[in-house]
Amino acid sequence: MTKLLEQAIAKVSKLSDEQQDAIAARLLAELEDEQAWESRFEATIDTQWDNLAALVRQEIESDTI
Repeated sequence: MTKLLEQAIAKVSKLSDEQQDAIAARLLAELEDEQAWESRFEATIDTQWDNLAALVRQEIESDTI
């Protein structure tokens, strides 16, 4: 565990049970979201990236004209 995480846990441990649970729920949701994003990102194939790049190029062109 990093020193920064140890500091955060030490501060959180001084809060009420309700506050600790609220912070823990937010942290767990954030970790879950990060893992889901990472999985989707890793599963993206080259064709999908190419299609996304083409869409961005089209949008840029339509905004400048």
